[in-house]
Amino acid sequence: MVKIIGLTGGIGSGKTTVINYIKSKGFPVYIADEAGKEVMEYPEIITKINLLFNNEVLLPDGFLDRTKIASIVFQNKELLGQLNQIVHPAVALHFENFKKENATADVIFKESAILFESEAYKKCYATILITAPLEVRVNRVIQRDNITKEEVLSRIKNQLTDEEKAKLATYIVENIDLNETFKNVDQIVNKILIN
Repeated sequence: MVKIIGLTGGIGSGKTTVINYIKSKGFPVYIADEAGKEVMEYPEIITKINLLFNNEVLLPDGFLDRTKIASIVFQNKELLGQLNQIVHPAVALHFENFKKENATADVIFKESAILFESEAYKKCYATILITAPLEVRVNRVIQRDNITKEEVLSRIKNQLTDEEKAKLATYIVENIDLNETFKNVDQIVNKILIN
């Protein structure tokens, strides 16, 4: 039976770097955010989402204007909930197919920014939370996205805190020194493979 390892971390924690390291080790990695973007290009999903937003979110090419959708749901929690009710089941199905494709693997990593918020962690064998001090996270995002400190803090405020996530996580990796981070990840993966 393949073990699902959930991996998450707040914005700027460096979870993408960790995911790329895990991929380089040959483990199958499912990235929920990428899957979400993919399913939002399915014709039937486009139709449902466009209806939800009163036919006002289609681009001339027939695809969804994700930037416009994001700006709307950022200020409307109810609409966000309805959007998630369309996208999440499609992503869940997508993940089931990914699991079938990787049925011979010992472990599959499932990366999700909202692993705990969406309660997807409950279906995981174990979870790894990538953390970093707030100041480090803020500086990383400012450099990466070229945005202001206020914008970064506003995004962080919309996520569960590391403290809240830590209560639900099986393992916590503080990502400051990359060599140390990779060493910790290796130890965790080896522990999971042995058990």
